[in-house]
Formats: sequence, C-alpha cells, structure tokens
Amino acid sequence: MHKYQIGDVVKTRKPHPCGNDTWEVMRVGVDFRIKCQKCGRVLMLPRQKFEKSVKAVVSTGGQ
Repeated sequence: MHKYQIGDVVKTRKPHPCGNDTWEVMRVGVDFRIKCQKCGRVLMLPRQKFEKSVKAVVSTGGQ
C-alpha cells in the first residue's frame, strides 16, 4: 500500500474526458481531492475508489 501525500502527482488508469491522465492530490484522508493537471477540474473521491484508479505515482509532493 502506498502512502499518498498532498502535492503528489498520480497517473490514473482511465483518462479524464479532457484527455489527460495526471492528477495532483490536494486532500488526503477518508476522501481524496484531486485536480486535473490539464483542465483544472477538481474531484472528490472515496479512498477505495481513488486507490483502485491510480496506476502510478509520477512525482511526490516533497520534490
């Protein structure tokens, strides 16, 4: 299990309708708030759905 942090950039299995598949993590907890890197759309997802949809961590918030 990966420990996600605010500022992490993650790649999802399915792309957003705008065509982008990278998202920035804005909130961590029971729910995750993520922001599309291309169009700026913000989504709130339950932890379980978020963890299923993440394919890889592109960069961490600490860098």
